Amino acid sequence: MHQLVLIILSSILTQQVLCINFPYEAIQLTKEDIANFPAIDFASSESEPSHASGPKCKAFPGSLDWPSYSDWSKLNETLEGSLLKPVLPTSACYPGSSFDTAKCNFVVNPPGNTRFFVDDAATTLTQWPAGDTCVASLNPRGNCTQGGFPTYVLNVTTVRHVQAGVNFARNKNIRLIIKNTGHDFGGRSLGAGSISIWTHHLKSFEFVPAFTIGEYSGMAVRVGAGVEAWELFNFMATYNITIVAPGGSTVGVGGGWFAVGGHGALTSLYGLGADQVLSIQVVTADGRFLTADPFTNEDLFYALRGGGGSTYGIVTSVVMKAYPPINMTISTLNFSLSNRPAPNSSTPIPATSILDPEIFWGAFSLYTRFSEKVVDAGGICFNYIRPQGNNNTSTFTFTTSSQFAGLTPSQVVQFMQPLYDDFKRIGLNLSNPRSLTSSPYGSGHPASRATPINTRYRSRLFPRENWQDDELFNRTMDVIRNSVEAGYVFHGIPHAPGIEIAGWPGRTNAVNPAWRKAVMHASLMTVQGVGLTAEQAKDEEEDIQKYMKLWREVMPESGAYMNEGDPSEPNWQQSFYGDNYERLLEIKRVRDPWSVFWARTTVGSEMWEVRSEDGYPSGQNGRLCLADI
Repeated sequence: MHQLVLIILSSILTQQVLCINFPYEAIQLTKEDIANFPAIDFASSESEPSHASGPKCKAFPGSLDWPSYSDWSKLNETLEGSLLKPVLPTSACYPGSSFDTAKCNFVVNPPGNTRFFVDDAATTLTQWPAGDTCVASLNPRGNCTQGGFPTYVLNVTTVRHVQAGVNFARNKNIRLIIKNTGHDFGGRSLGAGSISIWTHHLKSFEFVPAFTIGEYSGMAVRVGAGVEAWELFNFMATYNITIVAPGGSTVGVGGGWFAVGGHGALTSLYGLGADQVLSIQVVTADGRFLTADPFTNEDLFYALRGGGGSTYGIVTSVVMKAYPPINMTISTLNFSLSNRPAPNSSTPIPATSILDPEIFWGAFSLYTRFSEKVVDAGGICFNYIRPQGNNNTSTFTFTTSSQFAGLTPSQVVQFMQPLYDDFKRIGLNLSNPRSLTSSPYGSGHPASRATPINTRYRSRLFPRENWQDDELFNRTMDVIRNSVEAGYVFHGIPHAPGIEIAGWPGRTNAVNPAWRKAVMHASLMTVQGVGLTAEQAKDEEEDIQKYMKLWREVMPESGAYMNEGDPSEPNWQQSFYGDNYERLLEIKRVRDPWSVFWARTTVGSEMWEVRSEDGYPSGQNGRLCLADI
C-alpha cells in the first residue's frame, strides 16, 4: 500500500512539472476576446472544412472572400498591435515609396556580421521559392511585388497570439504559414497571400535539474520555440550541461528542426533532435493549446517528433533531455585535385595537392569508407567537395572535419591513424594532425548572423548496407564522382542515429525509418542565381535530377531528410516519411480536417497545390487551391 501511494504521488508530481508553462503560454484566448471578435473563435469537432462545400481555393488578396480592412484592423487590435504588414527589404532597390539607395546597397551586398535578415519578419535565408518578383539588385527589372512572401505577419509573443492567428486563418479560409528563424531551404516558411505565424521571439529557457516522465529520469530543459542554436549553446555554458543542438547556429531549436528529425554534432552519440523531446506545448488547428507527451495526446506526440513541421500544430515550447558536460575533439583534413604545373614551374607542389584524379577519388573513397568507423564511435563527419572556381569540372577541393564527443586528443590521433596509413598505400602522403585540442561542446557562442543565399538541396540518406558490400560501395562512390564532375557541390555528413541510440521515447517517434539505417546524410547542392527565370530554373532542375536519379538507383530502399531535401522530390511521401506516412496521414486528417497547416511535401499536402503565377518549379508565388487529383 505504501509503495502504491509513492507511485501515485510520483505521478502527480511529474504531471505538476509538465503543467508549468512559460509565462507567455499562460496568456491564452478568453471568452471575452471571442465575444468581442467572433472571427477568432475556436473550431468545434463538427466544424466543416470550408473547402468541403465552399471555395476550392484559399482566400487571396483581391478575391471576394479576402477579409476586409476592418477585419484585419480588428485582428490587430485584438493582438495589441502584433500584426505586421511587412515591406520587403529588397523593395529599397525599386522605384516607389520604399526606394532607398543606401538600404539597397546593404541588401545587395550585406556585411557578414548582420542580424538584420534573421530578425526580419518576412525574410527567409533561401528566397528562390518566393519567385523572381522583388530580387536584390542594383539594376532591377520591373516592379517589386510581394510574390511568395506573406501578406501579413503575426509577431507572436504569447499563446493567445498564436491561437488568434490560427483561428482567424481557419475561419476566414486564409493560407497560414509558420516561420521561426527563416532557416528554411524548401519554401515552407513562404506563401503568397498568407498570414505568417512568426515564432522567432518565443525565447524563454528553463533548466530542470531533475525531471521524470515514464522511463526517463534525469536532467531536462524547457526551450521556447524561437531559441536559436547559438543561444542554446550559451545556456549550456551557463548551466554546465549538454543538449543535442542543431549544427546551424541560426536554426530554431523548437521548430522545424526537431519536427523533421534534426541532426547535429551529437547525433551518433545521443540521437536526433526528435529523439530528445519529452513533452511539447502546441496550438492545434482548432486553436486549442495542448500538451503532447508519451501519455497525453499520444498521436500528436508521435507525429510532431519527426513527422514534419507546419503540419499538425504550432509548437510554442518543448521539454528536452539534457546530459552532463562533454568535450569535443575535432580532426580536420583537406586535399585537392589540381592541374599539373607548367613544365618550367619552380613552385613546389603541396602534399595536399593531388595531380592524379584516380588518387583524389581514391582518397575520398577511403575517407568515406572510414567514416563508418567514426560514426560507430559516436562521432560525425562534415565534408564538402567543391569545384575550384566557377564552371570548373576538372579540379576540386575536399574538406572535412571528423568530430568526436568524449574522446581525448591522443585518442582521436590514434583512432584516425589507420586512415592515413591507407592514404600512403595509394600514394598520398598526408600527415595525421597531432596538435589537437578538446573543448566543451556546450561552450558560449556570440550572437549568430546570417545572410540570404539561394542554396538548393537534393539529398539522400545513405544506408549502411552500401558500406558493407564492396561492389555496391564502389558504385555509390562512382555516382558521387559523376555528380561532382558535372559541376555540383557534394556535402556529406556521416552520422548514425540508429534506433538503439534513440532511447526512450525517441525509438517510438515518427522519424523517417531510413535514417535509422543510414550512416551518411548527403546532399547535392547548387546556388540558384538571382533573377533566374522560371524556364531557366526548370532546365536546371531537369539537369540535376539526372544525377539524383543515379543516387536513388544505388539506394532504392532509402529516403531523404526533408529539411535538406528537394521540394520537387519524386515519390516524396516514401522518401521523406517511409512506412510512417499512412499513420501520419490519418493523424493529419483527424487533427486538421480544415487544412489549416500546409507546406509543400508535408503530410497531406498532395491534396493542395500552389497555382503559380510565374511557373517557378516548387515556387510559392501563387494561390493555394485544391489539387485536381
